[in-house]
Amino acid sequence: MTEPKFDPRIHHRKSIRLQGFDYSRAGAYFVTIVAHGRECLFGEIVDGEMKMNRFGEILNHAWFDLPRHYRHVSLGAFVIMPNHVHGIIVLNEDDSVTGRGGSVAGRTALPANSETCPYVPLKRHPLSEIVRAFKSFSAKRINVLRRTQGIPVWQRNYYEHIIRNDREMERIWHYIESNPSMWTEDDENPLRRR
Repeated sequence: MTEPKFDPRIHHRKSIRLQGFDYSRAGAYFVTIVAHGRECLFGEIVDGEMKMNRFGEILNHAWFDLPRHYRHVSLGAFVIMPNHVHGIIVLNEDDSVTGRGGSVAGRTALPANSETCPYVPLKRHPLSEIVRAFKSFSAKRINVLRRTQGIPVWQRNYYEHIIRNDREMERIWHYIESNPSMWTEDDENPLRRR
């Protein structure tokens, strides 16, 4: 049996990105990345707390390693769930804000004013490249561990939301931190779908 030919009218994937928005510009972004097939690969929720397995630990390392690869990135709140992750990625104007990478010290994770920080030119990687790197680094390590090279770990896309102000940052930060305690009501929880 032959595979059907590509037909852009049928096979086109609609972008979920905001049309015309420059995702490489400085800003704070809330991202959600879901495991392929929503498979619970990364651990389990026990008494409202996430208990990571070895795959979850790989995700944790890959996430917090991002500022080493992308100097203009700072990280905010982050949580690993059984089959997805939520996190805040901040693209700074330059790499002097966090001293060449590192976590955001508090909830004021919106980028610093470029007028108060000396500008150091560096390559601007867009949000999509940073998420791609996280997915690639973690999937490769997980697949080596489970001896399944080439098998998808992540869904093809990811969800992103542009964080527009400090109040929104506070609300999203709280949502991320409290996510494990809300697992029974989570749309990604496969037990909830039964």
